[in-house]
Amino acid sequence: MNADNFTSVTYFVLAGLGIQDNLQVILLLCFLLLYIVTLAANLFIMIIPIFYFSLHTPMYFFLYNLAFLDICYSSVVVPKFLIDLVFKEKMISFWGCMLQVHCFHFFGSTEIILFSAMSYDRYVAIAHPLRYSTIMSPNVCLCLASCSWVIGFSHASIHSIMTSRLPFCGPNVVKHFFCDVKPVLSLACTDVSLNFMLLAGVTGTICITTLILTLLSYVFICKFLSKIKTSQGQKRALSTCSGHFTVVTLQYGTAIFTYIRPSNGSLDQERSAAIMFTVITPALNPIIYTLRNKDMKNIIKKFLKLSR
Repeated sequence: MNADNFTSVTYFVLAGLGIQDNLQVILLLCFLLLYIVTLAANLFIMIIPIFYFSLHTPMYFFLYNLAFLDICYSSVVVPKFLIDLVFKEKMISFWGCMLQVHCFHFFGSTEIILFSAMSYDRYVAIAHPLRYSTIMSPNVCLCLASCSWVIGFSHASIHSIMTSRLPFCGPNVVKHFFCDVKPVLSLACTDVSLNFMLLAGVTGTICITTLILTLLSYVFICKFLSKIKTSQGQKRALSTCSGHFTVVTLQYGTAIFTYIRPSNGSLDQERSAAIMFTVITPALNPIIYTLRNKDMKNIIKKFLKLSR
């Protein structure tokens, strides 16, 4: 049966954050600033390697993908949310909501899969530096990145297609500041236990599998570091992956908290977690990588000297 035959809801109303009106201006300015930082910092990471041949390495290829994902990921939610903070009517069309569900999970799942590829890249760089360029060849890097995008798109399609085929006959108020799967499913006029099982099962499998692969890479990295006798050598090796590990911890922590735990959790907690990985994390990622990366810091110093 086609969804068009029984879906009476043509638009949804987003509940927002449920904050007082006098705080919305402050929140608008904070989120706008963070979004500008997200765009500027990630564009910087994307553009700089184009002009520096020394940065044409697998690590910066993956960083380019991550920066692009962060821009897309944040742009799915933040611009609409900023508009909703200005206007009282926080409406979104039915298919606009489904598109937001799809894009949000597409870019989000692609990002955590890419983290596994980046952790493997860091392991090869530390454990096999002489064979690094051979093992992480352009074809291998392209294959790893492509697999991340394809799996991420397939994962998002499962949720968006199954959600769009559900009957929605009212109410139409999404208790969130954007269209995510869990709050939208709660509005369906039918049993959605299968959808919640898929959400926990499929999303949980991707999160846990990629997390295990990422942690395995770091186990092997630690095993290799234990063989390095000098503290300077260990510090140099750790500096190449400390930024990645920090970003991974932030992203996996919020994803597991939101999608794998039971669906009857606190709404405020879910909103706080969503703010973390849609607004704060995309702005922090490029800053963390820049501050923990010697090449990037040297380039920034050059820019500062030239601007004087």
